[in-house]
Amino acid sequence: MKPIRIIGRSIRDAFKSVFRNFSLSMASILCATITLLVVAISLVIAGNVENATKNLKDELTIVVYLEKTATPDDASLIESKIKEIKNVNEVKYKSKEEWKLEMSEYNSSFGNVFENYEENPLMDSFTVTVKDVNSLEDIANEISKMERVESANYGEDTVNTIISVFDVVEKVTVIVVIALIFVTAFLITNTIKLTIYSRRNEIEIMRLVGSSNITIKLPFVFEGFIIGLLGSLIPVIVTIYGYIIAYERLGGHIITELIKLIPPYNFVFIIALIIAGLGALIGMLGSLLAVRKYLKV
Repeated sequence: MKPIRIIGRSIRDAFKSVFRNFSLSMASILCATITLLVVAISLVIAGNVENATKNLKDELTIVVYLEKTATPDDASLIESKIKEIKNVNEVKYKSKEEWKLEMSEYNSSFGNVFENYEENPLMDSFTVTVKDVNSLEDIANEISKMERVESANYGEDTVNTIISVFDVVEKVTVIVVIALIFVTAFLITNTIKLTIYSRRNEIEIMRLVGSSNITIKLPFVFEGFIIGLLGSLIPVIVTIYGYIIAYERLGGHIITELIKLIPPYNFVFIIALIIAGLGALIGMLGSLLAVRKYLKV
């Protein structure tokens, strides 16, 4: 029962302290709000960059053309061999007759052109998607060596450029988010240090009357928790409503439909929980470090 009483009293004292030292508490909350808002925006951007990167990578395919003399049996055999290759995700076959019909329906001019040929000039083909975009080149090279395969292309130069850009963007966004989290921790911790320093006489009195280190630390830890949580309120609200409004006004994509935004639900709530948890955790750790190291309790 004693530990419960200590925790209950610590929580009560923490709430009292927040309002008793209102100006310093507001400074800490404001600091937490600004930095957590930047972290929230960065997490939203990072999440959407990763999502757009994944979607675009999923669109990258290998187009395989068979020789004009290839038979349906050849096509079936080649399809089986392609499916056996490591990292191949899906293989779709389209015959030259299907190509001819599709192109003629798309534009009647193509139909007129095909009428001038005794035989269909097109080639049977496969569209191959892969599990790992970095394996595109190896898979394309392996397919191109198969018998009855005319070519296996994936837009080498463009794809390699896209992959390089995606890798850089992903690394930069991760570094930025981590850096912002450290900046947030640093700012909140140092602001809380000022709050605790202004009450060093109060802590000294508590020590003189025989209070244990735990009894002294706990109210400050809970106070840091409250400050961090209050500081996360505005970033959470802005994240939820701001992202939903932006998603609806942009139509779920940026610039082109290829760059799709993540649907708001449950994405914004996950970000909100991360921000709230981050604020509370940093507030608690900041207070604990300040009491232990700064005031030498």
